[in-house]
Amino acid sequence: MAASHTDSHPAHTELASISLDDLIVAIRAGGVDARLAASGTAEQATVRGMTVDSREVQPGNLFVCKGAAFRPAFLASAIERGACAYLCPNDAALLEQLELVAPGAPHIVASDVRRAMALVAPVVYQHPEQALDIVGITGTKGKSTVAYMLRSILLAAGETPSVLGSIETDDGIEHYESHNTTPEAPELWRHLWNSVKSGRRHMVMEVSSQGLKYDRVLGVPLSLGVFLNIGRDHISGVEHPTFEDYFASKLRIFDQCETAVVNIDAEHAPRVLSAAEKTRRLVTTSARGANDATFAALNARSTGLELTFEVVDRLDPAHPQTHAIALGMAGLFNVDNALAAIACARLLGVGYDAISRGLAHVRVPGRMEIVATPDQHVIAIVDYAHNELSFETLFSSVKREYPGRRIIALFGAPGGKAQERREALPRVAGKYADLIIYTEEDPAHERVEDICAELSAHTPAGVDHEVICDREEAVAHALDVARTGTDDAVVLLLAKGDETRQHRGDEYPEVESDLSIAKRLLAS
Repeated sequence: MAASHTDSHPAHTELASISLDDLIVAIRAGGVDARLAASGTAEQATVRGMTVDSREVQPGNLFVCKGAAFRPAFLASAIERGACAYLCPNDAALLEQLELVAPGAPHIVASDVRRAMALVAPVVYQHPEQALDIVGITGTKGKSTVAYMLRSILLAAGETPSVLGSIETDDGIEHYESHNTTPEAPELWRHLWNSVKSGRRHMVMEVSSQGLKYDRVLGVPLSLGVFLNIGRDHISGVEHPTFEDYFASKLRIFDQCETAVVNIDAEHAPRVLSAAEKTRRLVTTSARGANDATFAALNARSTGLELTFEVVDRLDPAHPQTHAIALGMAGLFNVDNALAAIACARLLGVGYDAISRGLAHVRVPGRMEIVATPDQHVIAIVDYAHNELSFETLFSSVKREYPGRRIIALFGAPGGKAQERREALPRVAGKYADLIIYTEEDPAHERVEDICAELSAHTPAGVDHEVICDREEAVAHALDVARTGTDDAVVLLLAKGDETRQHRGDEYPEVESDLSIAKRLLAS
């Protein structure tokens, strides 16, 4: 095993009450200035649980006042719901407003509220990390796929891991569709606590650049830290101002992991390897079969429906071993992802029998999901690819694996972030696709029409493209064009995967997923 602390679990099953003084100690120990303020009852106040969302407050919770969208009314609502105290930034004007809506309420004032909440969360949730092997996975693409591959392997080995990422959150107690890849620290630590409470020994989590940059994962010790790849993404005024900021944020994963797993085939691998040297152990993977990789793939082949390859395992350099692997999903690029999952599984003590069974039966919701007409005239591929690197990888793989077929691509771009995608995605798709259909993809507070117009403006000259703002209508149209065409076709339904919600304004209304529509329309 990567760590031995999973051999026993804390005996407690309910959260204990924590004094505000104890939280002050934890904050100051982390290098953040903090003081206890408000009425004489502050010394007696004790905390059980915490949250940043006033709608989720339970009696006894610590409420955290943070974020550009924070309003004093949120604190008033939290106190009304039973919050016993609050944590807030050292801002005189804000403090005055908070005192007006919650007069006399005990509170902690911190010089860095984001870092402070990450420092108190493990104390509030009684250090669940001590009873878990936590695997953190970062990269521009492939995080979810590797997480689900590892989950499938662990299930085959008789373990039920918790999963935290962009597709879903499952900690043994809570199970729901995720909105963020890496949640805020209080929510993250609650999921770690729930995992321990439900008897689980492993947490497999995606770690986003935002999660690393903004201290959401501060203090979370990773038994394994996986670095898959790096490409340009999430560069905007509200995310990362530059590629360097994005890259440096990703590399912070090595500050808190015991063993690093690095893909040496990826771009910028030398810098990643250099950063990973600070860890206790460095394990490498190579889908190109590099002789110096700890885990290397040979003889990779794709049928368009599944992959086969041989893995050379040099975890024990004196006794290398080779095993045949059949992967139950398409896309030659998934050999990279499978190697990362295999490396993690081996480091966690899993044998190749469970690895083989887990990978043979793996399903990653919304990733390389294939739906075809009975005569194979139309093959629809539903995939979450949504940035330049994942587009280039997916389109080039489809071109190789489905030669001679017409390629129809459907995608959009999210509102309010990742502005670079609006130029990059049409450029990449235009190299491969015969027809591009632009549509809705989580527009948030922007107009879908404006986003699609921007995508259209960046479409390479001579590439056929259409705009259909209603996504369900757009998917149906793409499939109809493919079915009625004379040439066999591949329809790529991209960026939303198996998701059943659209981010519109401040709401997340339910919609039919791309996968569901494809199954419904291509089944007969």
